[in-house]
Amino acid sequence: MSTDKVSVHGSWASRWVFIFAATGSAVGLGSIWKFPYMVGVYGGGAFVLVFLACIALIGVPVMLAETLIGRRARLSPANALKVLAVEAGHSGRWSWGAFAGMITALLILSFYSVVGGWSLDYIINMGKGDFQGATADQVGDYFGGVISNPWRLTFWHTAFMLLSAFVIARGVVAGLERSLRIMMPILFVLLLVLLGYSMTTGHFMEGVHFMFDFNPDRVLDGLLAAMGHAFFSLSVGVGSIMIYGAYMPKNASISGTVVGVALIDTFVSLLAGLALFPIVFASGLNPSEGPGLMFVTLPFAFGNVAFGQLMGVVFFVLVAVAAWSSAISLLEPMVAYLVERTRVRRLWVTFWLAFTCWFVGLGTVFSFNIWKQAKFFVSEESGFHLYQWGAASGLDFFGVVDFFTSRIMLPLGGLCFVVFAGWIMGRGAVRDELSMRSPVMFTLTLFLMRYVAPLGILIVFAAQLWK
Repeated sequence: MSTDKVSVHGSWASRWVFIFAATGSAVGLGSIWKFPYMVGVYGGGAFVLVFLACIALIGVPVMLAETLIGRRARLSPANALKVLAVEAGHSGRWSWGAFAGMITALLILSFYSVVGGWSLDYIINMGKGDFQGATADQVGDYFGGVISNPWRLTFWHTAFMLLSAFVIARGVVAGLERSLRIMMPILFVLLLVLLGYSMTTGHFMEGVHFMFDFNPDRVLDGLLAAMGHAFFSLSVGVGSIMIYGAYMPKNASISGTVVGVALIDTFVSLLAGLALFPIVFASGLNPSEGPGLMFVTLPFAFGNVAFGQLMGVVFFVLVAVAAWSSAISLLEPMVAYLVERTRVRRLWVTFWLAFTCWFVGLGTVFSFNIWKQAKFFVSEESGFHLYQWGAASGLDFFGVVDFFTSRIMLPLGGLCFVVFAGWIMGRGAVRDELSMRSPVMFTLTLFLMRYVAPLGILIVFAAQLWK
């Protein structure tokens, strides 16, 4: 039986606003930064092909699960799983999985804000022409100078967190909806401008061949990496898509809308690669530079090509907008949950949560400078140490938070949501929310949620954990 629940937080004006919101959540640093460098590292076309297959078989089913749970309950993730589990005759303790996902989102936001702050710093200094004619070593030294200065990092970390909190504090309609209506078109326009510029470099087809020429010998090289990135690319596993689904109009098609979001997110990732690789090739650089692609390789490239200063500013504004749209989706689930549970004004809930994330984020800031020597989970010949100052191995604070969230909590969160939708809610409730006319398509979708996606997540989880 269909539900007629209404979210106390408000709702999107149309399915297109949900598409903007979900796309904004998914299109972040993963699409603009991580996808291009992973394509470079793992063999171009072979990685792209596997990535697309994993989006369809893992990413979309998990996103469908989150969205239908959210819209069915019209509540924050933890309350949604509790209410729906009880309605289906199961334990309300399923809410613990969603609550863990919301905590994970806040931990991700704590370091996401620091990296987002870097993009704000680069907008200013790219605009000032600091990278014009710079050598690769000079650009590397500049980045080293940025991360080694705790006051500078803290300033930009604070600025980015305030931007995110400002949007959330204004609510679903006045904050999220109005901001996303502006941010997402800007993001696409900037990306298209950058793509148009790449076509003038004389190396555009070189970038196309690099991304889409298929070498079967490289398929296994990036198989697990592609599966992991497909899962994380759609921003699933922390409840962000679920809370956005809670604000989704009842008459909107979940399946069609989610597939549309997945296609747009994938399209943006591919466009980002097509926009960036020709610039890298035009500068005679190696496309497989890895994580340093955005903050070291590309600034050097922009500093040594025609109109590079202007296009560099465009690129880092693009990165900042993408990071901003993702950051607000990480804060919203817990804000919604606390507003529902405490009835404290949204403004104050947002302030205290943003402050908490900002404070935890200082650990990431200091990981690159004054706490650089602090290492956790150190394994040496003398034995294993939980913490050791000045160790040659081990993880810094940022590394610990990143490992815990991306390799453990995100896969577990996604597994929790897709199993809940596939097995706990009940076949009737899922059919009612998906509203699929074709019995064959519904059976296929349920099969993907019950069997294919969970198995894929377990494989990703095992590979990431023991990598």
